[in-house]
Amino acid sequence: MKYFAITICLFLFSCQNSNVKKQSENQHKSGQYITVLGIAQDAGYPHIGCQKQCCANFYNGNFKKQKVVSLGLVDKENSQKWLFEATPDISTQLADLEQNHLKTTNLIDGIFLTHAHIGHYAGLMYFGREALGKQGTRVYTMPKMKEFLSKNGPWNQLVELKNIVFENLQKDTSVVLNDKLKVTPFLVPHRDEFSETVGYKIEGENKTALFIPDINKWSKWQKNIVEEVKKVDIAFLDATFFKDGEINRPMSEIPHPFIEETVSLFKNETLKTKNKVVFIHFNHTNPALQKTAAEKTKIEKLGFKFAFEGMNFGL
Repeated sequence: MKYFAITICLFLFSCQNSNVKKQSENQHKSGQYITVLGIAQDAGYPHIGCQKQCCANFYNGNFKKQKVVSLGLVDKENSQKWLFEATPDISTQLADLEQNHLKTTNLIDGIFLTHAHIGHYAGLMYFGREALGKQGTRVYTMPKMKEFLSKNGPWNQLVELKNIVFENLQKDTSVVLNDKLKVTPFLVPHRDEFSETVGYKIEGENKTALFIPDINKWSKWQKNIVEEVKKVDIAFLDATFFKDGEINRPMSEIPHPFIEETVSLFKNETLKTKNKVVFIHFNHTNPALQKTAAEKTKIEKLGFKFAFEGMNFGL
């Protein structure tokens, strides 16, 4: 009887998880919403030079390619769409927005950048003369990010040819996109070799989301991540690594918050609060990137979510 009850619970959890995915996929029929266009760390999945089992799962045909972390913001009422991050996968991510969400004469109404690490801005190259070559793509940037792109090649050629035009951002100052949507950048601590690093608050008429794909340890931030999550409806949080010792390099050199650490911070919070957390930005070594990882299932049972391409959240 005991084993029967366990089987039933597992079945119900599986059905609930499946229903969450189906509901998420159907929340973009109208109005304003966020769609997940990529979930991997900067170098994507499979990872360059990786011969481990994690990447072998792709080469053996057991798991599909995962694009670099990116969100789309879609407003069907006003026929507008924006991109968060310009990743190396930007061509297919823009195509995803056009084919599966909103096709307009304007390819994209603007791109919000978080910082100058390769997975987050390198896709801008495709707006240049070797690729799209179109003028006037709006790029929302913080001051140091704007300066970096303006003074360093090949990015400054995009500026000189007006392939991209800047929309200036200031920390904690909202950008009103239209009468239904606004976006606010805020500074977060990270390895700021070339630019500052920001996260974003994305606000709709009814709901609000946080997007923090890259940050150092939560303790390095002047804000309390638990309290910040409580203020919003959904929070996409940096989940680059699952736990310490995951890679062969000294992990102190790349001090992201481990999933285990984030889960621990929320351990005494309500299920409602835990349900707001959506982990994103997974390194190729992270078991959360694999379909059937036991580590991922354990965290999901606690109430946390994991981002996947095609996931949608109404605003």
